[in-house]
Amino acid sequence: MEISAVASSFRESVIREMTRICNTAGGINLSQGFPDFPAPSGIKEAAVRAIMEDINQYSVTFGSPTLREAVARKVAEYNGFSADPQTEITVTCGATEAMISALKAIINPGDEVIIFEPFYENYGPDCILCGAEPRFITLHPPDWTFDPDELKDAFNDRTKAIVINTPNNPTGKVFSRRELAEIAGLCMKWDCIAVTDEIYEHILYDGNRHVSIASLDGMRDRTITINSVSKTYSLTGWRVGWAIANPEITRAIRTVHDFLTVGAPAPLQEGAAYALASDEQYYLELGERYKAARDFMHEALEETGFKPYLPGGAYYFFVGISDLTARFGLKDDFDFSRWLIEKTGVATVPGTSFYAGDTRGIDQVRFCFCKKRETLEKAVEGLRRLRLGL
Repeated sequence: MEISAVASSFRESVIREMTRICNTAGGINLSQGFPDFPAPSGIKEAAVRAIMEDINQYSVTFGSPTLREAVARKVAEYNGFSADPQTEITVTCGATEAMISALKAIINPGDEVIIFEPFYENYGPDCILCGAEPRFITLHPPDWTFDPDELKDAFNDRTKAIVINTPNNPTGKVFSRRELAEIAGLCMKWDCIAVTDEIYEHILYDGNRHVSIASLDGMRDRTITINSVSKTYSLTGWRVGWAIANPEITRAIRTVHDFLTVGAPAPLQEGAAYALASDEQYYLELGERYKAARDFMHEALEETGFKPYLPGGAYYFFVGISDLTARFGLKDDFDFSRWLIEKTGVATVPGTSFYAGDTRGIDQVRFCFCKKRETLEKAVEGLRRLRLGL
């Protein structure tokens, strides 16, 4: 029996694989980006009420009116653009499904999609599943800037879309208004669609501000804005997300979504609508919590021999490991990650999983810090063994 060439062209998620390895080893999971602390009780209670009120059957395939209206209010207040809940918002099974539905809705085989690298590992396979050819633009440390000329040269008559993740996973880069305006200009010049993943929009540090490219002049109708309740509200297991686009693109997204998953969980959509009505205090406390975790981990990573790049947003550290691999005689990022969990009990993600090539990222790994303080303290205790030479 033969499997398809498409399925053979990429491997399973390294991030999720590292979680399984961590669970088997009984380790501390700083690999996969999900919180180990409770979601807000009010949000959970709203979902429970929906279940008890028998909102347990299919919702409208493209999302309950309650949630679509909540999304429309949220983006008008926070993101700075309007969205018609009837014709421009599609509720999906998480941002992951929103991304593949969006790309499937706009891509024809042979089209090109520009992706900033390092990137969240789903984006490359998503392009392949759509028959597109990805083109990668390097983000350069320590500030994860891109070369404007390299980006300009990547656009051509085959370019259909550019994927933007801000704040970025794995680097924590927050794209500035100036950078987004530069991207917007190229999108308009080449009649290209910006597909923007904004799930970390409220997790920001050091005065950084989130800008949605759809709010920039000329970009509202050529942007697909993707988001979910997973990261902001600590609900990664609910799998409730959405895509916002103009009515023509939305019709195509809804058609693809209908045949991919039919619809997102009905009672959880009601809980998600409740979440989106959270007050400003919730977001302030969220930011304070993650900033304290970021600063604690930054100091610990530096003192244990890593070279961490301080993130401006999201909840990850992308760190250099070249000194440690040389010190302990390890050959690459995968070798290091397996060794690290064995010796310290801490799970990370090999850096090459965020790049298209086989060797880029070989001297990097990613840690997440969306964990309870006691979890982070336990992880740091394990990492401090590196100072002792194990």
